[in-house]
Amino acid sequence: MDTQTAKPFDVEKGRQRRADELSAEQGPDWSEPYKPGSFGCHELLDRTALAANMVEEYVLSHPACVQDREWFALAEQAAAALHELYQRIGADHLDATDGSTDAPYGTGAS
Repeated sequence: MDTQTAKPFDVEKGRQRRADELSAEQGPDWSEPYKPGSFGCHELLDRTALAANMVEEYVLSHPACVQDREWFALAEQAAAALHELYQRIGADHLDATDGSTDAPYGTGAS
């Protein structure tokens, strides 16, 4: 079974489309409450950990997944990607909060 992966250009086009939609809905400063160091970023960190744990607990360990080599490999990749995302978000988030005393999650400036 072949799995299709999005090309980097297509991924960036999709990200930019979503950013444009958020800007249209919420204004040009839509990203401010979500920058590293903010509560919004902390929320994403939590959701990423939750998603990784759910993939491991409910997908990777499911007997139907375990019985199929390809499904299991894809589920393992999904869990690993979510764990890596968690680490990267966490590193940026913590870097932004180091030394900040003006807000519980930093200023969000970058």
